[in-house]
Formats: sequence, C-alpha cells, structure tokens
Amino acid sequence: MALFAPHSVAYAIIIISLVAALGLAIGNIRCCKVNLGIAGVLFSGLLFGHLGITVSREVLEFLREFGLILFVYTIGMQVGPGFFSSLKREGLRLNLLAASVVLLGAGLTVLISRLCAIEMPAAVGIFAGATTNTPSLAAAQQALKDMAAAGEAAAKLPGIGYAVAYPFGILGTILSMLLARLIFRVDFAHEALSDGPSGSPDKVSVMNLEVTNQNLDGLPVSKVPALESLGVRISRIMHEGKVSVAQSDTVMRLGDVLLAVGPKASLSELALVIGRPSDMDLKSLSSGIVSSRVIVTRNEVLGKTLEQLDLADHYGVVITRAARAEIEFVPASNYTLHFGDALQAVGEQAAVSKVASLLGNSPRALNHPQLIPVFVGIALGVLLGQVPFSLPGMPAPVRLGLAGGPLAMAILLSRIRQIGPLSWYMPISANFMLRELGIILFLSCVGLRAGDQFFSTLRHGHGLQWMACGALVTFLPLAIVAVVARLKYRLNYFSLCGLLAGSMTDPPALSFANSLSPCSATSIAYATVYPLVMLLRVLCAQILVLSSF
Repeated sequence: MALFAPHSVAYAIIIISLVAALGLAIGNIRCCKVNLGIAGVLFSGLLFGHLGITVSREVLEFLREFGLILFVYTIGMQVGPGFFSSLKREGLRLNLLAASVVLLGAGLTVLISRLCAIEMPAAVGIFAGATTNTPSLAAAQQALKDMAAAGEAAAKLPGIGYAVAYPFGILGTILSMLLARLIFRVDFAHEALSDGPSGSPDKVSVMNLEVTNQNLDGLPVSKVPALESLGVRISRIMHEGKVSVAQSDTVMRLGDVLLAVGPKASLSELALVIGRPSDMDLKSLSSGIVSSRVIVTRNEVLGKTLEQLDLADHYGVVITRAARAEIEFVPASNYTLHFGDALQAVGEQAAVSKVASLLGNSPRALNHPQLIPVFVGIALGVLLGQVPFSLPGMPAPVRLGLAGGPLAMAILLSRIRQIGPLSWYMPISANFMLRELGIILFLSCVGLRAGDQFFSTLRHGHGLQWMACGALVTFLPLAIVAVVARLKYRLNYFSLCGLLAGSMTDPPALSFANSLSPCSATSIAYATVYPLVMLLRVLCAQILVLSSF
C-alpha cells in the first residue's frame, strides 16, 4: 500500500518541501565567492521535474500564483517608501541610467529573438534570467497565461530560458565591474575619498554655531530666518556656560552657541545667517539633556502632526530627526506621525520618558505584524492587476496582472502608510519571511513544471545558443551604460558599481561590490535605482510577451 496517494495534498506538500529544501541547500554552495542563492530552488525543481517527480497542474498553478503575489507585494512594501524620493535630485540621473540598462536589454531581447529565431516566450525568459530578475519572469508567465493564443508548451519556455541564462546573469554583472575597473584605471583610494552623486548631501548632520549676527540678538529661536525652509532644527543652546533645550520661544544672545541638526548643505547656509561654526560640542557637555530614539506605536497619536502634539511647549522636548523606511530626515512641524516612525527626542530625561509613553515606544508592538492590512493590500493589488488599459501598438489591452498589480499597490500603500485604523507598516523580519516564502513557492512550481523540457533543451535543442544570447543581454547594456556614466557624467566608481548591480536587481553583485571598499556610495546607488528598475522590468516583460501575439 502506497504511503501517499499520487495527487493527494500530503504528497504535494512533501514534494514542494523537498524541492525547496534541496534548492536552498544548492543555493548556499559558494563558488568563487558567488552562489545561486534563492535561484537554487528553480534548479532543484527542474531536477525533480526531469525525473518525473511532480504534482498536479492545478496545485502547481495555485501555489505559483500565490507565491508570486506574496513575493511582489512584499517587494513593493520594501522599495515603496524610497521609490518617489529616488526620483529627485541626483537620484534622477542614476535612475535614468538604470532605466537605460533595462530598455537596452529589452530592445536587445527583441533583436535577438528575430535574428536567432527564438520564440518570444523563451526570449523573455532569457531576458529575465540574464538580468537575474525573478519578478519579470513571473510577469511574463502571467501575461502568457492571460493570452488565449499561448499554449502549454509556450508557458514552459520562460522558465527554461530563465534557468539557462541565470548563471551568467550573476557573473556578467561582476565581470562588468571588474572590466570597468581595468579600463578606467580606477584608484580605489581616490574613489573612496570622492563623493558619489548618490544623494549624500541630504544626509542629516549636526553643526555647532556661534551667534554673531547682531540682528538675531534678543530674538527667539523661532525667528531665525529660513529655519523651516532649510529643513533644520535647533535642539540645544548654550547661554553663559549653561546648556538647555532650545524651544521656539528661547531667546538668543550674542555669543550663544546653538546646536543645529539638518542636511549638510542647509547647515552651511544657516551658518551664514547665524554667525559662524563653533569649536564647542554641545552634545558632549554635561548638561542633563539626553537624546533618545522613540518609536511611534500608539494608535491615539497616529495621523497627528508634530504641531498638534506641541511636544516642545507641553514637555520641553524637541524632535530633531525622524526615520521612516530607513530614510532619515528632519521633520517639519506639519509632519504626520505614522506607525513605526522613529523620532529622535531631545530634552531632560523625565520629559523624554513622558514623550516616549505618549508615542508608545513599544518594540513588541513594532515587531508584531498587522495582518489585516496585508490581506486588504493583496486584495486591492489583485483587483488593480485586472484593470485593462490600452497601449499604442498592443494587440490587446495590457493588465498589470498578478505580478504588477500587487507590486504597484504595495508601492502606493507603503507611501500612504496609514488610512484610518489600517497601517501598512510591515516589520522587516515579517517582510523578509513572506518574501522568501513567496519566491520559494514560485520557483519550486516553475521548476517542476518546466523540468521535463529543460535538460532536453540543453542537450538537443538550442541551449548553448540561448546561453550566448543571455550573455549578450547581460553584458552589452551594462557595458554601454558604464561607459556613458563614467565618461560623460564622471560617476564615482563605487556609485557605478551600485548602479550596475541595482539595474540588474542583483544582490550577489552588490555584495561583491561592497567587498571592494567600505564606501557607502555603492549601497546608496543600489537602493536609489532598485525600485524603478523593479517596476520597469515587470512592465517590460509583459509588453514583450503581448507584442509577440
């Protein structure tokens, strides 16, 4: 008597679990400091599928789509808060360069498909694998599923093309970084000292300023010109040797020293208004004033502004910084509090403790995921994905589908953060767990479904040709953009590495680039371009599929 019925629920769970476990083990094997990572699950699924060990088509489709939704939704929640800010200032140039990599790759995919007579479903799989971008593979498969003209055989081709092109997708990005270093004769020490155009001027800093402007003598701190527009907060003041909290009605005198918090460029402008930088460090002086990080977790204060709470007048506490989605800035008086915001509170110990109680400051509440907003967000994303819209030249209306809908909705909701009692804050650990679970389910099902054709394609089909095409799609766009970025825009080498890794959404390449230098420019550039690149790759994959039918 068989232990499991061939198509029972228990049998399906066992097979999916074995594929996932073996794939994760394969992904952890390192070769030359590079590993397959989560993509090992795809190759494990291909092996099981090749051996004829699979589960029913209905189960595979459900788990694949459910895993896809979990993955893209959590990706959107992760990148959403920084998506709009990444399109500003220096980030705009980086995003244009990264978008060029995506569009060049898509154009090259179309060209290769026509010149080499590769079916577009397979070519899109090569495009996704060559750029190590799993969401674009998911988007392509979803688009194929929605097309009545696409058959069962065509639905398997993207997964096969992805698996064939993926290995060089990782190595090609790293190779492009090494070649750029050789061709441009990069001096690591010089590059590390130079500032990359990656948004570093906006980093919050502090400056001690001495009041020498006679026009400010006798005025309260709130009357300092352009204080709000510069995005600067004055947190402490030293008068006649005594340091105290600088409240809005605190009067300044000539010779007083102020501690200002804000972006570096704004602090330099403020110094011209107030007087001159001081050698004194008010933070290091013994004064009974503390600076504590307070987390907003209390429902009663959500949606209120700092002006409404008026912490300075009621408690004598000044909020100098706020951090949301790992982005730190100086909050304005009309700043609205959202769940999970981290505020830097400056004041006397007893007063800061009262403010912490008012705002919640509960790590336990912060780490407890709120599930109702997750399911509401997923449902809204699926609905958005079904809305058709027309694009010129497309034979049928385009839908964001199960890949693009939840992704776009998550980006939007993570930006809004709060609607009534619903907070779309998601703890990092919860986001990571759902994201990994989703991609594991998706890749397991893709591998199991395509496994029966993968090895035959390598041995008897066009496997080597597909590999060569994938290498071109990986390397050529990176090489072109690297030359333009370096020669025309004089981009810092470490920012260039972050740009290249981000344009391919390639964490192993980012890890390699970070190992070259402790310079933060690499990670900043990667994070700047990642959100837009992710969205563009999902849309490009769908458009490529739809344009072929």
